[in-house]
Amino acid sequence: MQEYNFAEIENKWLKRWEEEKTYKVEDYSGKPKFYVLDMFPYPSGAGLHVGHPLGYIASDIFARYKKLNGFHVLHPMGFDAFGLPAEQYAIQTGRHPAETTEENIERYKKQLKKIGFSYDWEREIRTCDPGYYRWTQWIFLKLFDSWYDLNIQKARPIKELKEIFSKTGTENLNAACGEEMSFTSAEWNKFSNKKKEEILMNYRLAYYSEAYVNWCPALGTVLANDEVKDGLSERGGFPVERKLMPQWSLRITAYAERLLQGLERLEWSESIKEAQRNWIGKSQGCEILFEIEKSGERIKIFTTRPDTIYGVTYLVLAPEHPLVEKITSEEQKQAVEEYVKYAKNRSERDRQADVERVTGVFTGSYATHPLTGEKIPIWIAEYVLYNYGTGAVMAVPAHDERDHRFALHFDLPIKQVIETPEGWNLRKAAYTEKKGKCINSEIIDGLEVGDAIERIVQELENKGLGKKVTQYRLRDAVFGRQRYWGEPIPVYYDEEGVPCPVNENDLPVTLPEIDKYLPTETGEPPLARAKDWKYKGKFEFEKTTMPGWAGSSWYFIRYIDPHNQKRIADPEKLKYWQNVDLYIGGSEHATGHLIYARFWTKFLYDLGVVPYDEPFARMINQGMILGNSALVYRSKQKPNLYVSAEKVDNPAEYSLIHVDVNLPDENDYIDVKEIASRPGMYGENLQFDTSIPGKLKCVRMVEKMSKSKLNVVNPDDIIEKYGADTLRCYEMFLGPITDHKPWDTKGIEGVHRFIKKFWRLFHMEGTWNVSEDLPDEKEWKVLHKTIKKVRDDIERASLNTVVSHLMIAVNELQELKCNKRKILEPLVVLISPYAPFIAEELWEKLGHNQSVYHATFPKYDEKYLQDSSFEYPVSFNGKVRFKLELPVEMSEEQIKEVVVSHENSAKWLQGKTPKKIIVVKNRIINVVV
Repeated sequence: MQEYNFAEIENKWLKRWEEEKTYKVEDYSGKPKFYVLDMFPYPSGAGLHVGHPLGYIASDIFARYKKLNGFHVLHPMGFDAFGLPAEQYAIQTGRHPAETTEENIERYKKQLKKIGFSYDWEREIRTCDPGYYRWTQWIFLKLFDSWYDLNIQKARPIKELKEIFSKTGTENLNAACGEEMSFTSAEWNKFSNKKKEEILMNYRLAYYSEAYVNWCPALGTVLANDEVKDGLSERGGFPVERKLMPQWSLRITAYAERLLQGLERLEWSESIKEAQRNWIGKSQGCEILFEIEKSGERIKIFTTRPDTIYGVTYLVLAPEHPLVEKITSEEQKQAVEEYVKYAKNRSERDRQADVERVTGVFTGSYATHPLTGEKIPIWIAEYVLYNYGTGAVMAVPAHDERDHRFALHFDLPIKQVIETPEGWNLRKAAYTEKKGKCINSEIIDGLEVGDAIERIVQELENKGLGKKVTQYRLRDAVFGRQRYWGEPIPVYYDEEGVPCPVNENDLPVTLPEIDKYLPTETGEPPLARAKDWKYKGKFEFEKTTMPGWAGSSWYFIRYIDPHNQKRIADPEKLKYWQNVDLYIGGSEHATGHLIYARFWTKFLYDLGVVPYDEPFARMINQGMILGNSALVYRSKQKPNLYVSAEKVDNPAEYSLIHVDVNLPDENDYIDVKEIASRPGMYGENLQFDTSIPGKLKCVRMVEKMSKSKLNVVNPDDIIEKYGADTLRCYEMFLGPITDHKPWDTKGIEGVHRFIKKFWRLFHMEGTWNVSEDLPDEKEWKVLHKTIKKVRDDIERASLNTVVSHLMIAVNELQELKCNKRKILEPLVVLISPYAPFIAEELWEKLGHNQSVYHATFPKYDEKYLQDSSFEYPVSFNGKVRFKLELPVEMSEEQIKEVVVSHENSAKWLQGKTPKKIIVVKNRIINVVV
């Protein structure tokens, strides 16, 4: 008897695919291209759990499906190999991160290969490979050598900016920059080289400046905003403080408008696009200048509500604002310093989210209202962020919630300038609607808000005290990290300390060997430990390294030409493959990786390096496979007593303790010996209160899969027990690809039975048995209906329902005892994207010499989709009594005649004439007696 031996079959085809290079992709083809990609995985030491392959299986299904449909498919894989965990492990153990990273990658690759993905492993890339990061460094140099012309919305070489400065200075210049500058060509030409470099740094797309950063002392590095949660590092949960440090940054803000507009062309989920819109945060408004009394300084504020300018009762600066120190009075100095210390160590995210917290302090100084000349107190408060807008706001407590809360707390005036609905109490709530007439507002009294905004902006512009501007919430991306395991930034410092780019011919700047991976005792980055590491033997290299997202911001480009040593990729290959047609990965990257990758792509497009300006045309965000944790009750009163779940009356008296998810049996009982044998985990001298002797009933909880919750399921274990085809089909069968769903190993049995049933279609009575006879009508119908459903559902990414359709088809063909080649052969092709191993084996047994991967996806014939008959459920007084198959073209009157005269009706009519016969065509028949 030929049983389905999945282990033997899968090992055979893994070896065959490798030997025959089945998935090797040529660079060109006359076929249409399809580029499908997974988000770059970071290879952790823990390896894969069953949640990780979800997106990879989905992308592999699309890759195989498109290949079968005549596309030339690129489906590569590589590793985001510069990671903080590898460095933390190196600090703890002294092992070089390269060693552990290599081990992790090899483990990942072994696991991935077992699952049967159609990756072209010859295109594998690793961000820690100097041959790869040489080009990451090259991109940085290009960013350093570019500025952004806002008039033409494009990056241009820095030498062109120098030419502009030498001819016309800053006159009519409209460039993305740190601060607005003004000088003539004559002044520029007289500046020293050092002064010129300082000015150019204000315009470069990769620049060096002082910036407030999220500094994590425990990790010894700067973190991005999305790596900080509730004031703690996302990795490790260490405290994070705001710190002013010299930093390399990328001027992503120059691309804000293009990043926003480009979203309209993308086939992404609305939730991801909206997350990016909010992150970019476009707002149109007005910049207004407020003179500070007795100082000669001016505060620039940005507001979207210039119509409320007459309602300003105080100004607020962010605690980090550089003017704070200059304008604070002697009397307020101590209070301000203490407050600044408190506020700057709170993350921006916390300060924005914590709306109920009201804190602040008066600086002791006043500003002059630009239109009324009134004296306005200047405060500092944490609800104003230095990195948003201008770091200062004009407070209008009558018409802004936060200003209102602050004014009430500190007993500051509230002045109404917009008409409110009748009965509105401004002491209780601000009126924030952007509609109504202006009152108490001198030159704009009686105007509607929209008209008032235009009028007041015009007035401020005439007086030289304001102008119309567009602002974005998006901040420039801090690029340097105070760590070892990352790409060195290709910059050195000359005799005057001016940062200079390394010559392109000297790339890559490789990581030097160091004795420890910690920052130095003086707080310098780990690279400061390197001995004799100097450019040209005499110039100091930059000691910070690039962030983890640098290498993952362009990897999709390198896959197209991964071994090219002369350029980032061949232009002809880029022209053929273009951008990614389908990208699959997690939604958690919405405001990190996806923004940065789009930014780098647009920049490289400006340079003419790539022929497209959006990297990912279509994106599917897979949900998460959750763990189905097992927990047991432990008494709070007697911590060594464990109680079976069915004996717990008051759960509040117990703690729930995680146990290894593999311990419970199919009824969720655990042998108490298993717990007693782990004293380090569960305690010693344990007692058990059970209903079944020796068995402890556990409870289940669906939560994130993680080692700490002991609910991790290793795909290797599933493959060993059920095979990779079962794993692949089951992960898809769990539910819609975009949804979160719990893993339940019990449910995998049904999918495994389906795979074995599929095998038995070809092995009826235990031996290979495929007939050359022609199929009958019913068999053709099963096949063609299945082809249409599978094709339609894959196209719309309903990957779970495809498994259901295949299951139904197998059951129907089994009932029909169908073993016809003309039915089964196309069925093998249909299942191959989901279960490639069994498909390959059956395809070969059907007599094919070439892999099923090179087959053609079957097409359906419309004539087999039309039913010639319908099986009606026939009810008598609402209860179904029998079924009756009738031609679909039969009229209602004909149906009624057949029902009344049918032999099965006599029993239920008992000689009576029906009062009514209700016929719903192709649905039901109901006889009312």
